[in-house]
Amino acid sequence: MKPKILRTVLFLFLVQFSFAQSNPTSAAKVQDALKEKAKLTEKSTVKNIEFTNIGPTIMSGRVVDLDVNPNNTTEFYVAYASGGLWYTKNNGTTFEPVLDSSPTQNIGDIAVDWNSKTIWVGTGENNSSRSSYAGIGILKSTDNGKNWSNMGLLDSHHISRILINPNNGNEVVVAVLGHLYSPNAERGIFKTTDGGNTWNKTLFVNTDTGIVDLAVSPNNFNIQYASSWERDRKAWNFVGNGINSAIYKSTDAGTTWNKVSEKAGFPVGDGVGRIGLAVYDDEIVYAFHDSQFRREAKKKKKSDSKALTKDDFKTMSSSTFLNLTDKKLNTYLKMNGFQEKYRAENVKQLVRAGTIKPVDLSKYLENANSLLFDTPVIGAQIFKTTDGGKSWSKTHDGYLDDVVYSYGYYFGMIRVSPKNQDQIYIAGVPILRSKDGGKTFKSINGQNVHVDHHSLWVNPNNPDHLINGNDGGVNISYDNGDNWIKCNTPAVGQFYAIYADEQTPYKVYGGLQDNGVWVGPNNYKASVKWHEEGQYPYKRIMGGDGMQVQVDNRNPNIVYTGYQFGNYFRIDRGENGGQTYIQPKHELGESPYRFNWQTPIHLSVHNQDILYLGGNKLHRSLNKGDDWETISDDLTQGGKKGNVAYGTLTSISESTFQFGLIYVGSDDGLIHVTKNGGSDWQNISSGLPKDLWVTRVIASSHKKERVYATLNGYRWDDFTSYVYMSDNYGQTWKNIGSGIPNSPVNVIKEDPANQNLLYLGTDNGAYASLTMGTSWQPFHKGLPNVAVHDIVVQKQAKDLLIGTHGRSIYKANIGVLQQVDATVASKEIHVFETKSVRSSSSWGSTWSKWLDARVPEKEVYFHAKNAGNVTVKVMAANGIVMNEAKVNANAGFNTWNYDVSVTEKARKKYLKKDEDASIPKKKNGAYYLPKGTYTIEVSGNGGKDSTELVIE
Repeated sequence: MKPKILRTVLFLFLVQFSFAQSNPTSAAKVQDALKEKAKLTEKSTVKNIEFTNIGPTIMSGRVVDLDVNPNNTTEFYVAYASGGLWYTKNNGTTFEPVLDSSPTQNIGDIAVDWNSKTIWVGTGENNSSRSSYAGIGILKSTDNGKNWSNMGLLDSHHISRILINPNNGNEVVVAVLGHLYSPNAERGIFKTTDGGNTWNKTLFVNTDTGIVDLAVSPNNFNIQYASSWERDRKAWNFVGNGINSAIYKSTDAGTTWNKVSEKAGFPVGDGVGRIGLAVYDDEIVYAFHDSQFRREAKKKKKSDSKALTKDDFKTMSSSTFLNLTDKKLNTYLKMNGFQEKYRAENVKQLVRAGTIKPVDLSKYLENANSLLFDTPVIGAQIFKTTDGGKSWSKTHDGYLDDVVYSYGYYFGMIRVSPKNQDQIYIAGVPILRSKDGGKTFKSINGQNVHVDHHSLWVNPNNPDHLINGNDGGVNISYDNGDNWIKCNTPAVGQFYAIYADEQTPYKVYGGLQDNGVWVGPNNYKASVKWHEEGQYPYKRIMGGDGMQVQVDNRNPNIVYTGYQFGNYFRIDRGENGGQTYIQPKHELGESPYRFNWQTPIHLSVHNQDILYLGGNKLHRSLNKGDDWETISDDLTQGGKKGNVAYGTLTSISESTFQFGLIYVGSDDGLIHVTKNGGSDWQNISSGLPKDLWVTRVIASSHKKERVYATLNGYRWDDFTSYVYMSDNYGQTWKNIGSGIPNSPVNVIKEDPANQNLLYLGTDNGAYASLTMGTSWQPFHKGLPNVAVHDIVVQKQAKDLLIGTHGRSIYKANIGVLQQVDATVASKEIHVFETKSVRSSSSWGSTWSKWLDARVPEKEVYFHAKNAGNVTVKVMAANGIVMNEAKVNANAGFNTWNYDVSVTEKARKKYLKKDEDASIPKKKNGAYYLPKGTYTIEVSGNGGKDSTELVIE
């Protein structure tokens, strides 16, 4: 019987495990989703809702690669991790995006055959960070990005390097890193000799190990070096090292490979991390190694100081603790920021009572961020071979501190000057230069150069000419890094969260990856005019990785925001100024709170003094963050052992109908609700898929019982679109995401004016539903296929704001969307009301002949039930048709952009009927409508409708 019982138990365990784990989405399903989205876009009724980018641009975003024309160094391409590919032909003065016609903006590496102008893009970022998005294979363009062809490697997810044979553009070698969160077979080295029509896998280590770097001898394509990287990322843990991380060499242009790092002086074993390569010639190669081996324990130096340290309490007995003088203990408590209530007398009483132990005075100072920076690994190392990999030696003595810290997985770039084998550059948090072959280094991280570096091009004809790519964009130097020019005109900000306040005009806020928190005007248009005026329109109000923002609607100078792992502040942007740190602190003896990288906050709609903040428990402040009370137990599954904060809250939503009706979601798949301000909580996630990241839970503003939830399987490489709605406080859930092409969902937003209208942001664009989720339509006009992290509706302006992780912020007016109901949708043609236009004598004129004339703009919106040609007429009260246009209308929303002009023929007729009227010819040769009321009529396709246009 025992074997049978054992089999039954094992079977039940496997069944339970299978339900609790998400399966990676296959490459075939990803391709089907891309085709499905293309079809949906073609038929989308909202595809003509126009989005404009409102920046910001100045802080830029993460650059992963550069490719420069060797014959004209003012022409180059810049690849952004999730912001697409940008092209300049004027040395970075201006850029244009060239990947927007493709299905993705996620890039790991690029290569350009400058002889044929062929561009290769390896999709999927190679820096294995929290937001390193997967790609869709390798893309190719022969017309500077107007069109792209997918050349295969569809399940690669992350492509790290591409090499093109300079003498044969059809011969290409590609390094594939592979999946980030799951094992897969399509990783290693792949080679094509027919321009990508077919591929051969020439190097494969195993399903957990990919190739992170690939470098070629400058004058010999046959000699290539590659570095493998074993890595395993989970939502709660990242192991970026392993025994299979190594260096390989090929002598036949990547057709066969041999390992050259074993028994040769290069590190081997579990601690070998990411390896970057720089090849000077066939024999001389540098390797940048992120060593995850532990450092030797430091011998404790004798100190004259008798002050207590955190380590003293780790092994201290209670009796020893109680014998400490109050003065000595109070010094420790005050110097380490313990709350005022923890002073020597009462802390000793807590120890006497057994409520806490001495070690708790050490644990009290721990937080989710400390492990990231305090792990004592060796870190950055530089090795060199002068015999083609037969032997390796470390170039420097001691440790290279403060280069990659303990997160070297994010770095790995090394470069060698083409003219001087002893001049090398390494990239980590700073960028460093060595002129003695790596023995000593100097920082060249200039004042206008951001940290976290990933790419560097060294001019082969002028080694003092450098182009650098980092988390803050592009810099150019002409003196070997001593001074830099900044080239940040593309809007490629990687936003985590955005916010719009209620001022008139309103301001936009947002937190970005590694670029802090910024605030700026909602009508910003990218321009270099600020160089003349002296002030950039957006202002930075917080550093670090910028996170969520809440603004007091009674006083917009009071802003709540912060940086990663729950480090939040209350900022006074008014005359008084200043900022107050407001992160809740656990009680002495209590386990430290866990805070997510993107810790959620929420300012109560019922009382703007009340602030909520989510750790693994929900905290509430009744006085703007000065004091906190914990209003829940742990609302997660309890966390997991690992080096990434996990088992944390990710979303907070409060009902507008009732104070105390609150929903929270966690990164491990739980959603809870309280109806009484936290006195008791109910788990309402039993009917949902397990263990997925809850990206949003949103209480409806239209129906008290209604709630929306989005789940995200990105951290399982599961790209299914999980979207749910409940009309009974989450007791049961309805799947409303089945009509969305597979892509992880980051945000859902309910329209404040129209309960049927929903907005959705995925890792591959934004959608709208006009039917409360029964069907979805992609937005398209002006908005590329980019990751959307946040969506905000500004009620008064009726603006929809899209916060992207790669292309900054987009805005569209959605007033017409809010008006759609069954009546509008059923009409053959419906013309929406237009706002009046104030007449101006400056229309068609300019104060200088060297400037363009001012031309008015008026957008006329109409909805067509079916696609087809329609006629738009502008008619005066006397019946004269002042202007007319033929429009090829799409089914759904359409826009006719009218410049308020009058045709010459119409002018003559109008003046003939009204001799007292005046319609003068302007300097630009145009005539404009005089003051009055006009009718705009749209007809065709079996329908006709009209609206008034008033010229005041």
